[in-house]
Amino acid sequence: MDLILLAEMIVAAVAAALLYTIIGIIPGTDETAVLVPVTLILVLAGVQPVVVLCFFISAVIANNLMDAVPAAIAGIPGGVMASPLVDHAQLLKRKGMADRSLRKMAAGSLIGVLVSVPVSLLLARSLIPLAEAIKAYADPLFFAGAVLLALLSKNKLLALASILPFTLLIEGLRYLYWGIGIVPRGTTVFISFFLGITIGPVVLTLFELLNKEKRECLKCDQPRRITLQKVPFEWKSLNPFRALKKQEWTTSAGASLISCFTFILSPVGMTTLLGELFSKRTQDPVDRSVLAITTMNALANATYLSGTLIPLIALGVPLSPVAIGPAHALFDAPPVFTTTHNMHHILSQTDFILATVIGAGVALIVTYTLAIKYAQSICAFVFKRIPHEAILGLFCAFVLLLAYMDAGWMNIGGVMLIGLVSGLLHRWGVGYGILFMVLYAAPWLVSGL
Repeated sequence: MDLILLAEMIVAAVAAALLYTIIGIIPGTDETAVLVPVTLILVLAGVQPVVVLCFFISAVIANNLMDAVPAAIAGIPGGVMASPLVDHAQLLKRKGMADRSLRKMAAGSLIGVLVSVPVSLLLARSLIPLAEAIKAYADPLFFAGAVLLALLSKNKLLALASILPFTLLIEGLRYLYWGIGIVPRGTTVFISFFLGITIGPVVLTLFELLNKEKRECLKCDQPRRITLQKVPFEWKSLNPFRALKKQEWTTSAGASLISCFTFILSPVGMTTLLGELFSKRTQDPVDRSVLAITTMNALANATYLSGTLIPLIALGVPLSPVAIGPAHALFDAPPVFTTTHNMHHILSQTDFILATVIGAGVALIVTYTLAIKYAQSICAFVFKRIPHEAILGLFCAFVLLLAYMDAGWMNIGGVMLIGLVSGLLHRWGVGYGILFMVLYAAPWLVSGL
């Protein structure tokens, strides 16, 4: 690997850390919706795969670290992964401990990265001998994963009942496109359908705004007021082991280690489950909330990194909710990547290690420092100057463009339909992981009916 390529990797990691420091702090953004389009554009633009991977690792860490900041400061989750933190963060905020909770969250994220990166790399290498056996059963495994995630969700019956209808919707659109000649028979429209699922809640909300009665219910008499308390910065607070007690960093490390072995499960589900499990024995409500937010932030990065690296290095097929979701463009982005020719087949073990270490190292140096020192200033700037609607509009435009590139104007309507259905199912409690796994398993399921 030459020095120019190393320099490109460092520049990509810095760019990702800075970009997703801003995006991550914007309330209500979904990790999949903001990570997939940008990564996909880099892949399709012909950027070197090792540089794209470095960018993605840095982006994941920066986004997951920063989306906890609005939860700590304003009680608003920056993204889906920060949702489990809100109740605990609100309790600490009411106790006047917003600055303390912010430092605990950032330190927890750092611990999660430091544990999950080496464990994921080692676990991925140990699974390589089993890769062919696992890939031979990939389609049934996707279906089994959808069923497993449905059984672990809150609305089990609804999630299970939605699998077959959503399968028929996906395959029905594909057969329609073949029948009227939009795409050649046998061509699988995938990327735009996948992105339609990611923006489902946005599509559903936009269609609801066309309903006059719904618009009337959404009227607000005055702007929402958010109060940010100014907290003095101390350089010693950059040391995570000064910010955390022994129980907090050992619990965060232990939970992160366990989550690496459960990479096939939902990252949000594991973050909530393990975070609450490891903190529930603490009697004092404040101490319990502190331990919960620290552990959950560690888990947020650990679940994402293990869910990306283990399938990518060991298998080359996206056998995890993270790989199917936010990291999808690393596995399947035609015509550059396919499930039989992607980063798994192109990059060496050394490339994977370098890209992961550089991406993680740069993100921690840049974003961790910014989160501790400037988080409140960045938060205030974003709340005042960057409209949430502008960011969502940008990503929706990306999705519509890619839908047109996939199968023309007709596919824009198809993507809107998938967005409406998936948005409604998501609102009812059917997780993204289930829908993504159904998308992958759909051809196998229909062929078996």
